[in-house]
Amino acid sequence: MNNRLLVSLGCVSALLMQPAFAGHNERQDFAKVVSATPIYEQVAYSRPQQECWVETVAYERDNRSKSATPMLLGAVIGGAIGHAIGKNDRRSGTAIGAVLGGSIGHDVGKNGGTKHVEYRDEERCETRSVKQYEDRLMGYDVTYRYHGDTYTTRMDRDPGKRIKVAVSVTPIY
Repeated sequence: MNNRLLVSLGCVSALLMQPAFAGHNERQDFAKVVSATPIYEQVAYSRPQQECWVETVAYERDNRSKSATPMLLGAVIGGAIGHAIGKNDRRSGTAIGAVLGGSIGHDVGKNGGTKHVEYRDEERCETRSVKQYEDRLMGYDVTYRYHGDTYTTRMDRDPGKRIKVAVSVTPIY
């Protein structure tokens, strides 16, 4: 059992130490860029757009009187007529005539006025969401050559005429 533990610990420590040794066999160099093709993606977005127009609007103005004069005048006239007609009981005839005359006077005052219509031009506006599309640059497909071999990669920017590469040397057993 102790041998298994020692072998396991040896494997773990070898794995942990491997990256430390790998860095010593790595260096940087430059490769020639053969092509850098931009990659675009169509993106949709919404933006508010206000639309305005002029609209003619009708407004009614009430010219009718707000006075109580027609009702009072009707009550007086109705009372006088009721008094003249009421032969046996002049008081009840006067009262009934005043009430009916007041009601008639009220209706005449209410319906006797006119309505006047005025027209005005008013601006109306409405905001709508308008969908638009644009092409956004997402990156570049880059083809480069290093020591006669051709490679490709995707980058978020245009690399220019040359690209920095990491060169690693590992012995083969």
